[in-house]
Amino acid sequence: MTAVITPHRFTGLVRVPASKSHTIRRLIIASLADGVSEIAHPLDSLDTRSCLSVCRALGAEITEHLGPEPASSDPENEKNRKGEKLLHWNVQGNTRLCTHTYHYSCAGEPKRCNVGNSGTTLFLGLAAAALGREPIEFDGDDQIRLRSTGPLLDALSGLGVRVTSAPAGCVPITVRGPWKGGQVSLPCPTSQYLSALLLAAPLAPRGVVTEIDVPFLNERPYVEMTLSYLESQGIPYETTPAFSYFRIPGGSAWKPFIGPVPGDFSSAAFPAAAAVISGGSVTLLGLDPADTQGDKAFFGFLEKMGCRAQWEKWRLTVSRQGPLVGGEFDLNGTPDLLPPLAAIASFACGDTALLNVASARIKETDRIAVMAEELGKLGVKTTQAADALVIHGAGGGRPGTGKSSEVKTDSRFDHRVAMALACAALGCESPVEITGGESAGFTYPGFMELLKAESVI
Repeated sequence: MTAVITPHRFTGLVRVPASKSHTIRRLIIASLADGVSEIAHPLDSLDTRSCLSVCRALGAEITEHLGPEPASSDPENEKNRKGEKLLHWNVQGNTRLCTHTYHYSCAGEPKRCNVGNSGTTLFLGLAAAALGREPIEFDGDDQIRLRSTGPLLDALSGLGVRVTSAPAGCVPITVRGPWKGGQVSLPCPTSQYLSALLLAAPLAPRGVVTEIDVPFLNERPYVEMTLSYLESQGIPYETTPAFSYFRIPGGSAWKPFIGPVPGDFSSAAFPAAAAVISGGSVTLLGLDPADTQGDKAFFGFLEKMGCRAQWEKWRLTVSRQGPLVGGEFDLNGTPDLLPPLAAIASFACGDTALLNVASARIKETDRIAVMAEELGKLGVKTTQAADALVIHGAGGGRPGTGKSSEVKTDSRFDHRVAMALACAALGCESPVEITGGESAGFTYPGFMELLKAESVI
């Protein structure tokens, strides 16, 4: 599907979708827990539906129902719900997967899981599946088939797990336990490799110890998010201040839990970007200012670029009155912010350097190269480095000026690229076509409609 965005001012009140990172972690944990967990107000998107499917394939029983707003969620925004019923997932965990004695009825044949487009589901699911003794095969869409899991597979092999894969550590991948423990080295161009082991290793048999040397780590805030789950349940682990080493004893168990999923700061970046690019104002609902998500940093970056980001309890209002200004931003811990920041920087005065973000090249697409190419179609000049993207701002001008017809861009079916291009389109001179615009639904269902996109089949 091609989305067509016509330039206009974006303003309003937006409830931010629930966090994908939290939703997928909670699904994996609940699927391994002893009892029934209730995940209230999860992100209901293509990626989380893929995770739901994988968890069911791993033996979890999951039911869905509509229920009231959880009492523990934002009281400031309760009035905006007006009695609305919210989605709840009840998850009965499959602890047999972790006993190392569970056998599927089709012994010898792999249980097949399809992760769709979700890399997080693939990485976390592989480690969870490696706890059992039966072979489990993972596959995904064409984009996932290009993403290597090599370092994670090497680490699992070093822990005693039997692994087979397509070349370069790509899917289809089959894993088969038992998890025997030991000491492995795990370079982490993506933090999801480490999060996968941290969620699974505590469930190894008592007496089995998993030691992980981490020679380098990108996206540290996401590891801190994962560790917050271990800490909340009293699961023991040891680490160094730099997260260069972890020691996790086996013999622990995940306990069931109840609670709402917080809003997603990564997703919140896009309506905020739409507002500041178009000269509007947006109030974001559903974000917890105390949450562990690293992408909270986005709103500090906006302030440095001349915007206003003001919290009022659980409401965050973003706007700008003057010109946007360029700057330098280290995105090593927050690589998902590269697409929206690149879109905003296109309208800033001066250069904006997005630095130390090599991991952006191994996401759904090479986001450094793709954003440079697609912004170039809008008339934006950029300079690439191996781990950086510099955007040479239009100095307050409007990219696309002088173009008499629609500008055609291609998201490469990368959801964050699609949303970033949609935001940039709001400030252009003429309408912008975005091929693959429906990919926004992987993490932010309804985003293109929020920006009043027209669809062309």
